[in-house]
Amino acid sequence: MSASAIEPVSFTLYSKDFDRFAQALGASFQRYGFAVISDHDLAQARIDAAIADAKAFFALPEETKRQYAGVKGGSRGYIPFGIETAKGADHYDLKEFWHVGRDLPPGHPFRATMADNIWPAEIPSFHHNVGWLYGALDSLGVRVLKAIATYLELGRDFFDPTVKDGNSVLRLLHYPPIPKDATGVRAGAHGDINTITLLLGAEEGGLELLDRNGDWLPINPPPGCVVCNIGDMLERLTNHVLPSTIHRVVNPPPERRGVPRYSTPFFLHFASDYLIKTLPSCVTAENPDRYPEPITADAFLQQRLREIKLA
Repeated sequence: MSASAIEPVSFTLYSKDFDRFAQALGASFQRYGFAVISDHDLAQARIDAAIADAKAFFALPEETKRQYAGVKGGSRGYIPFGIETAKGADHYDLKEFWHVGRDLPPGHPFRATMADNIWPAEIPSFHHNVGWLYGALDSLGVRVLKAIATYLELGRDFFDPTVKDGNSVLRLLHYPPIPKDATGVRAGAHGDINTITLLLGAEEGGLELLDRNGDWLPINPPPGCVVCNIGDMLERLTNHVLPSTIHRVVNPPPERRGVPRYSTPFFLHFASDYLIKTLPSCVTAENPDRYPEPITADAFLQQRLREIKLA
């Protein structure tokens, strides 16, 4: 696996020297649209348990897995191989996945746009373990946003109300072994739709970002790291001060083609009714407002889901 192009920022700084953490993280985001966080405080044994349950689900027979497909346009449950297609791509991505969303209480106004979760009965511990992972990454994401807010000089808690009960999704991804005659790639070049994405390190390499100079840079951090990137919603809110960088998952070299790849991106979203309106502090004479017409987070999401064939 090739080395990672981005120097990790230790999460131990969050409590020891928050301003230094915010500046290091923010500078990486502004330069690459990506940052790598080392020494996170998520329990590795619990992460391993959730990923083991994901692997157990993907090993089930196809007809069993498909019982859990088709929930609200793929926003929950199983999304089979051969569905998701990167915007503008000619061929679908070589992957299958499972979506977990936020549990909302009865009568919550966002239930109109956010479906209830479903859980595979064949894996008894799946709900407990994967539900924990959703909550752990959601909490970590809110802390990352506090650093981003500080970097943007917005006030540390600026994003807290914007993502409360947000339409965030945990995706459990399985990229099967690649046959010699495969058409397409594991994940075509794309930008993420959401606010920020948090990705636990994958066992297999392949993640690359498109740098501003036109080079594809590998992102293969050491174990115990979280890769975090800016999504299109935050790029829009910050008027591209923080860029949403195009990235992809390339197919492995011949000697690794028979090895599956698993990864777990957490797509942290704004609340469905949050109005994405350009931050005044991110508008200057050199960087005029690119988005004079605001849009709600849900309207933006639905527009983009149609483009990638998930709605």
